[in-house]
Amino acid sequence: MAKRPVGDNSYFWWRASRTCAWPSQPARSRALMPDNAPTTQESRIHRWLKTAPTRWFVAYAAAAGFVTYFCMYAFRKPFAAAKYEGLMFLGTDVNLKTVLLISQIIGYALSKYAGIKICTEIRRAYLAKFLVGLILFAEFALLLFGVVPEQFKVAAIFLNGIPLGMVWGSVSRYLEGRRASEVMFAGLSCSYIVSSSSVKAFGTWLMDRGIDQFWMPVIAGLFFLPLFVVAVYLLNQLPQPSAADVADRSRRSVMNSGERWAFFRTFLPAMLMLLLVYFFLTAYRDFRDNYTPEIFRALGYDTKPELFLQADWPVAFGVMTALACLNLFRNHRYGLIAVFGVMLTGIVLMATATLLHDIKMISGLWWMILIGTGAYLAYVPYGAVLFERVMASTKVAGTAVFAIYLHDAIGYTGSITVQLYKDIGQGELNYFEFLRGFTWLLCGLGLVCFVASCLYFMSKHKPAAADES
Repeated sequence: MAKRPVGDNSYFWWRASRTCAWPSQPARSRALMPDNAPTTQESRIHRWLKTAPTRWFVAYAAAAGFVTYFCMYAFRKPFAAAKYEGLMFLGTDVNLKTVLLISQIIGYALSKYAGIKICTEIRRAYLAKFLVGLILFAEFALLLFGVVPEQFKVAAIFLNGIPLGMVWGSVSRYLEGRRASEVMFAGLSCSYIVSSSSVKAFGTWLMDRGIDQFWMPVIAGLFFLPLFVVAVYLLNQLPQPSAADVADRSRRSVMNSGERWAFFRTFLPAMLMLLLVYFFLTAYRDFRDNYTPEIFRALGYDTKPELFLQADWPVAFGVMTALACLNLFRNHRYGLIAVFGVMLTGIVLMATATLLHDIKMISGLWWMILIGTGAYLAYVPYGAVLFERVMASTKVAGTAVFAIYLHDAIGYTGSITVQLYKDIGQGELNYFEFLRGFTWLLCGLGLVCFVASCLYFMSKHKPAAADES
């Protein structure tokens, strides 16, 4: 505590010294600081990152984001590797696995709605603790999944989904608003393409060694928990965007309720079209991902763990390469056009692959690889570079996480709706037949809405003096 000095006006000096938010003061005072104010002593890694060459900074950020989100999937997806054969929900004709999947997605969707507020308002200083807390809550829910009687397991997996939906937005807050955000988001997006099949293969491996299907998820989570904590620590060392980043990509800050809905109203026509496509696109991606074993069996394949990896790893590298190339566009108008070009390429690829499979020119495995690549080319930009470029092009201040989470909330609502529609309204179709018809619907809708949305955003572009062709 500062001592009161002797002399005229000393009282005012003394009062000021007691009310200033010195670094040694408690968190209650520091919480009033700006979002980019330092709150802890800088680590050696943080100091190095401030002056590191761009290529090393980008590689570090992309790797930290990749590992963080990859590990999150170890708490979300391993339970889907189990078949739960012969188990029906509360004695009904509905498969227990279907109810478990829908229950987790409901929790995940509710988390996305909550994330619209929480992930756009939480201060950077609290992100790391928030991320670790989310995962610990999810792991506790998986423990309940193993402990509670069968009729309550649906509730446990619902609780598991609630925190996990806010991990993406929290990680994105570290990466957005930088000149190389596309490359960083490419690494982050690659993680959830490969992680789902990888952690399900790990879950299958655990069950092959005698682990019960209801206890396997919590054990899988324990394996990845230490790595997740380390990855979050490394992610938290990233400095705030530099002045050059802010000048190029617009200022990124927390958004209150009024600012969020002002953003939505500003881009209302395009946002509605993008939300409509994303409603079905998320459902499509989830259906292909959650029912991969059933789809392959309908195509005549023996569902071994390595088959899942063969279907998803080529997809990841294709999508990561496409997203990383978007960073080559320094002019944000052309960059935004390129983003929509990638998304339209995905739609065309899905249609082409389905046509080739129908006329027996490609195998079922190649069909799954190509529609997966196409779906992710259309899907991934929503959660990464699309709104990053929209904000940079239109010079709107705020955080891209708001638009990302608004779309995610609607998207997972679509996922629940489509899975229920399959079981209730299209039960006579096998999983392959349903997915094939779904592909044609999505391709037609996506083609129209993506072109119209691109044209709308072009009309809102605000050129910057720093833009280069």
